[in-house]
Amino acid sequence: LTTRRYRERWGKMLKTMEQSERDTVLAVADLMVTAAKTAPKGSGKDTVVAAVVTGEEKERLSQAMRELGEECNEDFIIRDAGNVASSICVVLIGCKDTPFGLDNCSMCGFKNCGENKKMGGRCAFNTIDLGIAIGSAVSIAADNRVDSRVMFSIGKVAEEMNYAEGEDIIWEGIPISVSGKSPFFDRVKK
Repeated sequence: LTTRRYRERWGKMLKTMEQSERDTVLAVADLMVTAAKTAPKGSGKDTVVAAVVTGEEKERLSQAMRELGEECNEDFIIRDAGNVASSICVVLIGCKDTPFGLDNCSMCGFKNCGENKKMGGRCAFNTIDLGIAIGSAVSIAADNRVDSRVMFSIGKVAEEMNYAEGEDIIWEGIPISVSGKSPFFDRVKK
């Protein structure tokens, strides 16, 4: 029987594969946000933030990526914009850039946190915590057999779109989808 005939016969009792896939991806996205939040922090400070982008806002994100890719002549950003457009949603994971105020750390490449801040650098503890949070999140996607890929390009555009309302956030984006073959690997430039 076709999907249409199923619906005629059973009405709302039938949930299509597409509906199940969308519901699953959105549920996994919520789990990914939770995993990012509860991930171990090397610094002991909770500076991780996360959000799920869907619907019209996801389309705005994809379009902004395409425009940035064209403006900067970066084919990979245009390709990634296509991946975002074809995904069900995007999980944004970020970390507040909050130097610790240490006098002798220098893990960021600067003498201390004061010099880092003056030169516009990023705190190494924050970026390490971001990486741990991303690893926790994508492990949830993998455990639930949902296609995902971490994309710098999404994070770059998310910073420009000011999703954090004026806060200095280091973002990365993870589009997630369900398909017979992951659209995020073996990609060609679009």
